[in-house]
Amino acid sequence: MTYTYDQYQQSAGYIRDRLGAFAPKVAMILGSGLGFLGDVVEDAIAIPYGEIPHFKASTAPGHKGRLVFGTLSGQKVAVMQGRMHHYEGYSYEDVSYAVRVLRLLGCDTLIVTNAAGCVRTDWQAGELMLITDQIKLFSESPLRGENLPQFGPRFPDASHLYTPRLQQLARKVAASQGVTLREGVYFYCYGPQYETPAEVRAARILGGDAVGMSTAPEVIVAAHCGMQVLGFTLLSNMAAGILDQPLSEQEVLDAAAAARETFSSLVLGCLEEL
Repeated sequence: MTYTYDQYQQSAGYIRDRLGAFAPKVAMILGSGLGFLGDVVEDAIAIPYGEIPHFKASTAPGHKGRLVFGTLSGQKVAVMQGRMHHYEGYSYEDVSYAVRVLRLLGCDTLIVTNAAGCVRTDWQAGELMLITDQIKLFSESPLRGENLPQFGPRFPDASHLYTPRLQQLARKVAASQGVTLREGVYFYCYGPQYETPAEVRAARILGGDAVGMSTAPEVIVAAHCGMQVLGFTLLSNMAAGILDQPLSEQEVLDAAAAARETFSSLVLGCLEEL
């Protein structure tokens, strides 16, 4: 399916009517088990995805499937409590649709979070990783099809999908909080099956530090439409083949719950510094 600029405007217009004078500046996409930050937004206005024209449902475990608007750490935010994934049957344009809508609403910064498998054998599950770059191979782009010049150019540069200035801000906040913040490359895979041990070894050889099933499409679209991007990964488990044990979605959710305080403090601290 190819969306028109009018459809993006229709979605933004519906949300704008619900928000009144409120205009968000920072968009946040909260991944598996990490959506709790949306529950502490002040003066919150929550809109389920199903009520917004052209939005898709979020069906992944731990994803509430709604947009929450309000104030968080002094910033006017639009929080996506849950995201859409390609493995749910959606196109990459579906997956990244909300990013363009949030851009039309006035968001110029995007903070993305996810839970992913740790590829590095010298790191530990439960740690946080600052995303410095990403690898997305062997799958179509969310920008495939007719370009919408209202958002960005036909052939956008991808040298700095994740904004260096915001990475430095995150390092500063992590240091002030005494948080161990790993830095690395997010390796995108389609899912929904977890990666095989051989695929994890391949990701390591190619330069990946964490492997997961989200984030990359949204970041490509955000950069295309001129947004600054800051990304964090919760290393929720050791990727396949590193430990002699099967992987499960419950492991991911349990890791997110255990990291809740550290993760929320880091993200809120970054919001305060923006």
